[in-house]
Amino acid sequence: MQAIQIPLLLIFPALAVIGGLKDLTSYTIPNWISLALIAAFVPVALVCGAPLAQIGLCLAVGLATLVLSMGMFAAGWIGGGDGKLLAVCALWMGWPGALLFLLFTALAGGGLTLAILTLRSGYLAPAVAGAPAWVRRLGASGGDLPYGVAIAVGALAAFPHGALALAALG
Repeated sequence: MQAIQIPLLLIFPALAVIGGLKDLTSYTIPNWISLALIAAFVPVALVCGAPLAQIGLCLAVGLATLVLSMGMFAAGWIGGGDGKLLAVCALWMGWPGALLFLLFTALAGGGLTLAILTLRSGYLAPAVAGAPAWVRRLGASGGDLPYGVAIAVGALAAFPHGALALAALG
């Protein structure tokens, strides 16, 4: 059974990384990434042997995180794609894995912020001048923060502690 479970479980980190990279290079996270993760969740959960109660709890965690991220989007703290990716990652993490995911995401977000501030400080201006357009955009003063990168890092770090990974192991 693990021969089927492992490739299916890898859908999550692969799409989380793609979402982070897309946000890093274009400041957008395509809707198809979140939709694919939502569509894959229940089939992967069932194949991994997650009980229906746990699947329901994961859905509740994802919905609660979506509501929270909608508020963060309305406040202008994160982008819409970031909010959707955050919610769908919390869906895959379940309870209590979502708490660890949010902690790792916050820590990665702090590191990302420091890295972007360093990039924008001017010390690296000569290196940024000849860089690709997406790096120059990251280095532009007053630009946005591609928080999808932090979400992807948090998802990868918390993934082994998520509900589906634990269900597949148990």
